[in-house]
Amino acid sequence: MEMTVTSLPVIAFVPGDCTGIGPEQTARILADGVLADVARLVVVGDARVLDMGMSQAGVRLKIEQIGSPGQANWQSDAIQLVDLANTDPSLLPVGKASAESGRLTGETLSRAIDFAKAGEVDAITFAPLNKRAMFDGGWKFPDEHKMFANLLGHQSYFSEMNVLDGQWMSRVTGHQSLREAIDCINPGSITDAIELADRMMRKAGIAKPRIAVAALNPHAGENGLFGRDEIEMIRPTVEAAAKTGIACSGPFPADTIYIRAFAGEFDSVVAMYHDQGQIATKLRGFNRGVTVTAGLETIFTTPSHGTAFDIVGKGIAKTGALESAIRLAAQLAATRGNSA
Repeated sequence: MEMTVTSLPVIAFVPGDCTGIGPEQTARILADGVLADVARLVVVGDARVLDMGMSQAGVRLKIEQIGSPGQANWQSDAIQLVDLANTDPSLLPVGKASAESGRLTGETLSRAIDFAKAGEVDAITFAPLNKRAMFDGGWKFPDEHKMFANLLGHQSYFSEMNVLDGQWMSRVTGHQSLREAIDCINPGSITDAIELADRMMRKAGIAKPRIAVAALNPHAGENGLFGRDEIEMIRPTVEAAAKTGIACSGPFPADTIYIRAFAGEFDSVVAMYHDQGQIATKLRGFNRGVTVTAGLETIFTTPSHGTAFDIVGKGIAKTGALESAIRLAAQLAATRGNSA
């Protein structure tokens, strides 16, 4: 079915932390107009931040301010902006982490979530933010995903996933110390991660996702020589999940499974802890990956890279990952709309 403009998903486009590259990336994407056939974008933020982004990117945009996404004029050729009038970027030096900027970034995202809860947007895509700045600014969460879950009142399992070159990388544990993470790896958490990876990929249109589960220990424990976690816990858990109809297998040694996955043998690898998967995917394509908050009612996507403080305002920040984030949000929103 051919998509008309008014049938495209509405995405709240948040410029991220204004001290980073988000504002210029946002302005450049809007000026290029390359996503006009993918989604209807409503910028949620401060008009002054978008204006700064235009200056940094060397572009000019025609802006139409609206009170909320539901008031957007989709017949207009102007960028639709919900001006929260909450962030004066002239008070926040670029290229430096700032607690005040972190506070305002969280506040802006919170308003976007309100629009999603009200049904005015189908998804939220946000430019890079700084986790430490947000924490110091009063949003006392280790990452934005836990903040989103809190604001949505979400109680059950959810996780960050990274999407790159068609690969959906998930993990059993997330933003916590490695010592704590190991204690959180158990049959329940492994099963949750496998089931969520399968569910998210099906939502993205992969009919029978092939999921590889990484081992915890070197060489998958070397038949018990380097630990028995694989023998006693991980393999039985993977086999039990496979019996429910999920195409999962493993555990596989973590130092080789990503080579096999990126060669096309699998659609996803479930890592046991953060760096196991992140090192592999960021080496593969640091500036191209997309992060998805999987398992929440609201769709959230963002580039996997950070605020890039060292290149802010130089006009060299690439927009590929942010464009991919918008495309993925639109894809997930369209799939959900078709199944509703």
